[in-house]
Amino acid sequence: MTWFQEKLYEHHKRMLSIDTVLYHWRTLFQDVLIFENAVFGKVLVLDGIVQLTERDNHICREMIAHIPLMAHGSARDVLIIGGGDGGTLREVLKHPVERATLVELDDELIDLSRRYLPMVSGGAFDDPRANTVAMNGTQYVAEAKDQFDVLIVDTTDSAGPDEPLFGSAFYQACRSRLRPGGLMVVQSGAPFFQPGQLKMVCDQLSGSFAGVRPYLAPVPTYAGGMLALVAAGESRDALCPPCEVLQQRFPPLRAQTRYYTPEVHQAAFTLASTFSPALRRGDPTSAGLLKTGT
Repeated sequence: MTWFQEKLYEHHKRMLSIDTVLYHWRTLFQDVLIFENAVFGKVLVLDGIVQLTERDNHICREMIAHIPLMAHGSARDVLIIGGGDGGTLREVLKHPVERATLVELDDELIDLSRRYLPMVSGGAFDDPRANTVAMNGTQYVAEAKDQFDVLIVDTTDSAGPDEPLFGSAFYQACRSRLRPGGLMVVQSGAPFFQPGQLKMVCDQLSGSFAGVRPYLAPVPTYAGGMLALVAAGESRDALCPPCEVLQQRFPPLRAQTRYYTPEVHQAAFTLASTFSPALRRGDPTSAGLLKTGT
């Protein structure tokens, strides 16, 4: 039996059996491996790091998309930076948005995802409301004149080709692309192993947004079983409305989600606040993790 071993962290490694290699080559920007595993189904690996699997990709995609869209309540225009597999685009288009723009640096990844991982995008790339742009995300945000209601940064990690997407200057530029009341969400890695990255994202977003709050999504594929995300907006309350408000907005979405519910929305922020002491114990630099403005 052949095994794939992820070596993202110095003292922690994970292995998945490879039943069939569907694709392995290098694009202009990164190494791409797509294989099948008996438990997780199809697996997408970029530069040696698992990005998604067929079995659990819906959890992180639902949580990165539905949290800001449900919190906003009336988004018309959505910008997605990254997310070339199309999973986040798929979830965004479950809402009555007028336009969803996906900006992906590696356009080859979009083509490969459409060919080998069609179940992830679910036909989202062919939706007339979807617009894909092959471009550097920082450049697009800096040069764009359009305004958006929700901005989602669905990146891989704070290293490699996506490193410029983690920084105060980029977050400030993103803030200028949002309409009044606009919300932003940033993927922030595995909090158990990367508490410093989560603190960095929270602190840097706090320079541009009055309300910044981390939340968590349980994703078995990722190291430690948790994905950290950070939401930002004009106030902390705007990111997590009362459950009764979310319940009123939920019926059109109810039959289209497998993980997200209004109760999960609220619990995700609560879980992040209770998880933070463990992060502080594990990494002294994480003190002040939940410094979230007013």
